Amino acid sequence: MTNPHNNDTTTNGTAVNPSSLKPPFFNINGPKLLHYGVLLFPGFQALDVFGPLDVFNSLTMLYHFPTKLTMLAKTLDAVETSHQRAGNMMFSHPDTDVSQSMVVDRTFEEQLKINEAAMNREGEEGRRDGAIDVLIVPGGVGTRNDMSAEIDFVKRMYPSLRAVLSVCTGATILARAGILDARRATTNKRAYEWATSTGPNVKWVPEARWVVDGNIVTGSGISAGIDATYAFVSMNYGEEIAQELADSAEYVRWRDAEHDPFAKRWGAGGGKG
Repeated sequence: MTNPHNNDTTTNGTAVNPSSLKPPFFNINGPKLLHYGVLLFPGFQALDVFGPLDVFNSLTMLYHFPTKLTMLAKTLDAVETSHQRAGNMMFSHPDTDVSQSMVVDRTFEEQLKINEAAMNREGEEGRRDGAIDVLIVPGGVGTRNDMSAEIDFVKRMYPSLRAVLSVCTGATILARAGILDARRATTNKRAYEWATSTGPNVKWVPEARWVVDGNIVTGSGISAGIDATYAFVSMNYGEEIAQELADSAEYVRWRDAEHDPFAKRWGAGGGKG
């Protein structure tokens, strides 16, 4: 069984620390398309998904890179952002009903079969038809519900992935799947106390807009996912492309990953708000 990014063995079969992996995580000029997948669940945060996706939409519109996107969920039913129907009223008026829905392309089990089959093929250039290369994991109030299916999916998918990009409390799914153990990571600062409790073996970074450890990029709260995505593009497609995409979107990038005023604002990691 061969890992596509070779993150669990060296060429001589000796185990290595996944944190030692460095970008770029894939060859953008290779002959095969790059396949992104988005993990969805009821009560996902809209911008956690739509922010990164708009960056990748523009990337594939303005540049000639063969790319595919697949939306993934536990079932093929459309997935809502609604926090109320995800079981958390928050501070909403009882008559409020504001939600967006996403169409699902494949179930977790369907995608797992494809990726696990790809893992059994020899060599990085082996057939990976339909296999996800990069998994995007959003957060949202839904992460406080029963996430056993999502956690199991990430745990089983990770060995076949080239990279993972999480946003906000999406990091709690990665943490509970065990793939952040002994790694540096960050998450939403307003939800920091709860979020970090889900990963006692994670090296949580309270003051960070995003963190890169090996082939996993974790973004801070909500809007930070956009900056983490531009950083991901810069690492894998080049800084010139990342900046042109931001300029095209008329977006002022957050360039310093360690600059995070929201850590103090919300008292993350013991900081005073």
